[in-house]
Amino acid sequence: MLLSTGSSKTDMQKSKIATIIGARPQFIKAAAISRAIRNHFQDKIREVIVHTGQHYDENMSDVFFRELELPSPDYNLEAGSGSHAWQTGEIMRKAEEVLLKENPQLVIVYGDTNTTMAGALAASKLNIPVAHIEAGLRSGNKTMPEEINRVVCDHVSTFLFSPTKSGFDNLVNEGFNPNSKPPFHVNNPAIFHCGDVMFDNALYFLQKAEKESGILKKLDLEGKEFVLCTIHRQNNTDNSLRINTIMSILNELSKEKKIDFVFPVHPRTSKMINSLLEKKILNDLKDNQHIKLTSPLSYFDMLLLENHCRMVMTDSGGVQKEAFFFEKPCLVLRPESEWKELIEQDAASITDIDEKNIRKEFDRYYQNPSKNSPPIFGDGHAAEFILRELANFLEGGLQE
Repeated sequence: MLLSTGSSKTDMQKSKIATIIGARPQFIKAAAISRAIRNHFQDKIREVIVHTGQHYDENMSDVFFRELELPSPDYNLEAGSGSHAWQTGEIMRKAEEVLLKENPQLVIVYGDTNTTMAGALAASKLNIPVAHIEAGLRSGNKTMPEEINRVVCDHVSTFLFSPTKSGFDNLVNEGFNPNSKPPFHVNNPAIFHCGDVMFDNALYFLQKAEKESGILKKLDLEGKEFVLCTIHRQNNTDNSLRINTIMSILNELSKEKKIDFVFPVHPRTSKMINSLLEKKILNDLKDNQHIKLTSPLSYFDMLLLENHCRMVMTDSGGVQKEAFFFEKPCLVLRPESEWKELIEQDAASITDIDEKNIRKEFDRYYQNPSKNSPPIFGDGHAAEFILRELANFLEGGLQE
């Protein structure tokens, strides 16, 4: 529903929300929410954007704001990198200062990073309601930092928006009431199955990416088949056995199949490749003409590669989903996935780093790519659904 702009409220009359983001996937998700505010809720909601600085590489931060039409951050906390405890504590400390100054009526967080948990904890300890977008996802593996972040964030949130039915069911199984009634608060949270804001963005931006991204020409991929590969999870990058196994398999597969592998290298992955890879594997990687190593790519470049590749190999949750959006089979280089529906639909296969399994599933998908892409992630209007629910809550708060 497009709201009338005939009698615009001043910023002081609007409900204020704070959006806390700090990593590439969160910039993408936040873009859908910010766009929906501009298009449908600008007379009701004023958004303050807080960038924690968790990702500080220009290609993984600044370019995303420009490309995604995301407003420039009102604050940059410049938290930077460090251990999980240090980074989480730094974000909490700095976010608290901003929240005390801005006094928003609601805080929105996204996904499962340290920024997500730190933002949610800082807000909840100030008794500011938290809305968690991408709630309810569970891999079942609590040795993953992301799993801890998801669980903690969900249990201090007032509004939990799950992109999938299985995520919604996970929340119900953990004791959340699917039939809760207003007034909503942290002791009486509301849970929703709303669809995925990343799907909103994929539909919205693909045509623009096709026009503006020159990545296929730049990498000499026009009219060619290629595999897209991304590795960034700490469990893979910081483990010598795992990172050596993954890179060795990529080297061998690309040479045997004589197909290009495009590998945008995350800053952490780049550091660990240079410090943990065996000399022979590192030299093979650098000399392999079929592996195209690139710096981190923009969202448009990634969309285009996902749309035109033959297959995806990744440990990223977001890239798993985007592969599904574009009907591309995906090998999950982890022992589990939070996107259960993708596995059930045989759109993705969990191979972990088992070479025999990777080869078997690679050949199976390469010969017979899955085209089964039912509407698991909604109708492309998840952001509007989310904001309607939040606007109703915020208006009620103003009336009190």
